[in-house]
Amino acid sequence: MKILLALILLCCFSIITIHGQEKSLFTQEEVIYNRKHGMALTMIVLKPEKANRKGIVQVVSGSWYSGYSQLENEISNAEPFLENGYTVFVTIHSSNPRFDISEAALDIKHAVQYVRFNSEKFNIDPNNIGITGGSAGGHLSLVVNTSSDIKNLNSKNPVRRVSSKVQAVAVFYPPTDFLNWGQPNAYMNYLEHSPILAESYVLGAMTYHEYDSINVVYKPIADPKLLKEVITTVSPAQLVSKDDAPTYIIHGDMDQVVPLQQSQHIQKKFDSIGVPLILKIKPGADHGWQNMNEDRQEFVNWFDKYLIEE
Repeated sequence: MKILLALILLCCFSIITIHGQEKSLFTQEEVIYNRKHGMALTMIVLKPEKANRKGIVQVVSGSWYSGYSQLENEISNAEPFLENGYTVFVTIHSSNPRFDISEAALDIKHAVQYVRFNSEKFNIDPNNIGITGGSAGGHLSLVVNTSSDIKNLNSKNPVRRVSSKVQAVAVFYPPTDFLNWGQPNAYMNYLEHSPILAESYVLGAMTYHEYDSINVVYKPIADPKLLKEVITTVSPAQLVSKDDAPTYIIHGDMDQVVPLQQSQHIQKKFDSIGVPLILKIKPGADHGWQNMNEDRQEFVNWFDKYLIEE
């Protein structure tokens, strides 16, 4: 009985230890934020002992893969936010290779809606929601930020009647434009680049589908015009508008996976319409580096600046 009680307590409460010292006490709970195709989509809600009533959606995604195997690392990544009072929603999306990027992006929008709708339950301000992630997670964060709000006041589902927009963004080395990959007019699509995408393990995520109602099957999009339209909807730099949230990006100048050009490209788009976007270029850094939680402290500062209760 004592062993069972200890296991229950371990599941409910976590203590983060750094250099032998207790840093942050938080509760941990898994919730279902949406259901699709007969499956449940979940997030891990991390609530700090001393909450500041602000929430961060942390996107679990690497090469648009998303799953439980990444959770231990993602909870570690959440440390700087928890230590500063942020409630963190570690969010899993429908994953590569079974689902494409557009499906994943919609999942994260639904996650934001779920968090906002349940803001009272989570003790956060519904008008103070930020989003963060790295690489594919950073990309999906930017898609949520720059694409249109999916709020539908006529929906029968009350969760769908609230906004999917966020109020601040902070991400690492994100893809931002598949129509201009690495240089202008370098269009990246699976019809022409399948071998390259397969070698990079992202072919499944970048093979977009449409529903064939006659044969009752989802099939890869073969029409080049339609494919380009879909790819545009998941290219944040193509979607920038004045209602986008202030954004902070850190990107290494030696990144061999996502060209630095991607962050510089979207920075120019934000600058052209006067929406704040700060790009910090990390000298000598590739696609990830040690002690990234030190950089996440800069994200905390960014969220502190732009997530302000009215």
